[in-house]
Amino acid sequence: MEDAQVVAALIRRCVAGDAAAWEDIVRQFHRRIYNICYRFSGSAEDTEDLTQEVFIKMYRTLESYDVERGAFMTWVTTVARNLLVDHFRKSKHDRLTDSLDAAPGDEPEGHTLADRIADKAAPPDARLQSRETGEAVHQALQKLSPELREAVILRDLQDMDYKEIALALKVPEGTVKSRINRGRAELGRLLSRTYRQVM
Repeated sequence: MEDAQVVAALIRRCVAGDAAAWEDIVRQFHRRIYNICYRFSGSAEDTEDLTQEVFIKMYRTLESYDVERGAFMTWVTTVARNLLVDHFRKSKHDRLTDSLDAAPGDEPEGHTLADRIADKAAPPDARLQSRETGEAVHQALQKLSPELREAVILRDLQDMDYKEIALALKVPEGTVKSRINRGRAELGRLLSRTYRQVM
């Protein structure tokens, strides 16, 4: 997890015009923001643009971050989420299409839902199975409604706790828990249907 004092110092330096501090922020948070954008958008091409847009928005609004109101990652997630919701509204007709050109291999080791599902004592062909599982999970995520998808992504892929998610999504914790439970149930249903078709 982030060290609040280190991040606060970086933000102060960045707001004061220190370019190196901004580069440190980008380096520290790029992978997580990229993963949120990728899982939400379903397109590797869109993800690059969205990640860049999130960082531009962060840079422009960095002064509005208040260390007393919560973790920096929660604030970052809120910025990303608002931008992604706007993107979703603009490109609603593309949302349910499967993204065959997406690159699940871009995910960090051990951070994908597929990695969590995969058997730790897997046979030698585990990488292939893990990749197939990752693609199945990714495609199933794209079929969830945006509210359920973002709740599942933030909890299961970004390891945020309920309180952080509630702050980021601006909804009560009870709503967060409900969305996560419904999202996981729907994801499980979609995945079991996928695996039945394969068998």
